[in-house]
Amino acid sequence: MTQPLADTDLHADPFVQFELWFEAAQATGQPLPEAFAMATATPEGEVSARMLLLKGFDRRGFVFFTNYNSRKSAQLHDNPRAALVFWWPPLERQVRIEGAVVRTTEEESDEYFATRPRGSQIGAWASEQSKVLAGRGDLDARFEELAATYGDRPIPRPPNWGGYRVIPILFEFWQGIASVIDCATRATG
Repeated sequence: MTQPLADTDLHADPFVQFELWFEAAQATGQPLPEAFAMATATPEGEVSARMLLLKGFDRRGFVFFTNYNSRKSAQLHDNPRAALVFWWPPLERQVRIEGAVVRTTEEESDEYFATRPRGSQIGAWASEQSKVLAGRGDLDARFEELAATYGDRPIPRPPNWGGYRVIPILFEFWQGIASVIDCATRATG
């Protein structure tokens, strides 16, 4: 059972507080503590959500990478706002973040793409994210074709693939306890 969450338990700087809880979640050994749910919406208010992986964070915001032709990217282009939710069951903790969304620089996208496993790099070229496939065989064939084309050469980042940064305007830190919900909200200013 976790202890009640007091305002005095939280760092005044929400970026520091997120880092403390993120490091604690990593230390639990739970799978994918960097996983988060992200909700986006069209300008008309149609909402969708999906799971993503956090690839970095600092005072500038929270970074993830994706296909710029995906549904989420289309929504972010038309309505550049998002809500993120991190959930760490072993700690009974959740962090909710709301903010504006901007693309990372081309250099940041190139730098991260170069660190991805080769199969993931080829997959970024092969997959038309958010598009219906005729069958799995089509994707596999495209993957094999690209693998043969690139051989052992370095694989460049696709022009339709890169990063986004969520710039927080609101953080909410939530911790469960036996019979009470504890929560603290922090605005970034």
